[in-house]
Amino acid sequence: MADTPSTPPAAGPKIEKVKEVLLSAAVLALDVTPDGKTAFAACQDGGVHSIDLAAGRAELLGRHESYASGVALLPDGKTLVTSGYDGLLKWHRLAERKELRSVKAHDFWSWDMDVSPDGRTVASATGRYEAGGYKYEPAPEREPSVKLFDAATGELLRALEHVPPVQAVAFSPDGRVVAAGNLMGEVRVWEVATGRKLSQWTNADLTSWGVIKSHHYLGGVFAMRFHPDGEELYVCGMGPMRDPMAGNGVQRWQRFAWRDGRKLDETHDGESGQGLMEALAFHPSKRFFVMAGRLFQGQWNLALFEAATGKNLHALDIHHRVTDVQFIDGGARLLVAKAKQQEKRKEGVWPPYGAVEVYTFQA
Repeated sequence: MADTPSTPPAAGPKIEKVKEVLLSAAVLALDVTPDGKTAFAACQDGGVHSIDLAAGRAELLGRHESYASGVALLPDGKTLVTSGYDGLLKWHRLAERKELRSVKAHDFWSWDMDVSPDGRTVASATGRYEAGGYKYEPAPEREPSVKLFDAATGELLRALEHVPPVQAVAFSPDGRVVAAGNLMGEVRVWEVATGRKLSQWTNADLTSWGVIKSHHYLGGVFAMRFHPDGEELYVCGMGPMRDPMAGNGVQRWQRFAWRDGRKLDETHDGESGQGLMEALAFHPSKRFFVMAGRLFQGQWNLALFEAATGKNLHALDIHHRVTDVQFIDGGARLLVAKAKQQEKRKEGVWPPYGAVEVYTFQA
């Protein structure tokens, strides 16, 4: 049964919107320069954009043949790596505004992408859900579901096995470990240098089996982040539902000791509503983390939690689907990537239905 939403406390940290930059299509992922002046957005129409946050101006940098699903600025500050549902990883040279390299990473979509903190390795996750038996369990992967590439050359370094589809991937803060989560709520963790699997566990609290309207699995791990200290892994998605088509599962995050898969905490009763959560970000102070996504029913689709206790400290309704979040300026501001509902054409032109919003954060 879904948790009962509650009103967050009035006192404490606050998040307030100060700016919105519109883009032509839904934003699926974002990154930002270390100085917080320029953001980069991967969009549903395949476009990859550079955004001057002060001026509120966006410029097209490149394009994928299908949805652009991931974006990351390499530490050199000169190169942008993007992923897409065309199965490609693309390298973009910012100064020349041109594509530097394109690598066929997968035969199917790249669901998610991450770059190691040292900027040396790119991870991409893929896989499609196909029934593998009478119980509709996922069929075995057609290709390795997680791949690691050399960020300097695009060379394939590791091909790691998982159960598809794998929807989220993340590196540890020291870059030595990479984790990935799938539709079934299964998480696997590997050593980057060798590809050796370090741990594996499954938690059914983030996946659903349809018994109404249609029989299939839905949900799973939609985002994951290691705690900045590196010993714990946070994941998020949506709690189980009897009717997966309704999208009314619990707004849920979970915290694990990744070395043995022990669950340490999760969204507290009475502190969430219903909806799919698909974005996580830690505040630089390590004291807080943000979770956001789509709202089905309740009062919020973005909330700030205390890392030590898991308590919901502040929450707000962003009114549209949130796909990515990131703190900038030492934690003083929060960037939010949005996907709005697409409106009908006006005088033959599609209105913008994507946005990057800037919020101030006060602790």
